[in-house]
Amino acid sequence: MSDWTTDAADYVERTVASLRERTVEPAYGISRAIVYGLLAVLIVLPAVILLLVALFRVLVIACQGYVWAAWCIMGGIFVLIGAFLWIKRRP
Repeated sequence: MSDWTTDAADYVERTVASLRERTVEPAYGISRAIVYGLLAVLIVLPAVILLLVALFRVLVIACQGYVWAAWCIMGGIFVLIGAFLWIKRRP
């Protein structure tokens, strides 16, 4: 004959472990993904903006001070990127 207190304690432990596995662990993973995603966006977005500003400054220097030429080059780059992305879109 088994000890009913041990069986009851094991049942409660299995139930709590199963409940934690189904609720807490997925929520923990989702919250980690959200936090790391926001952190990545908050680091990458300013870095990209600063790189674009630096590229524009380099283009102004390379074009010997003609700012309009740097604007045209940057605009052309963005038009080409946009055209490429437009071709790759799914209808």
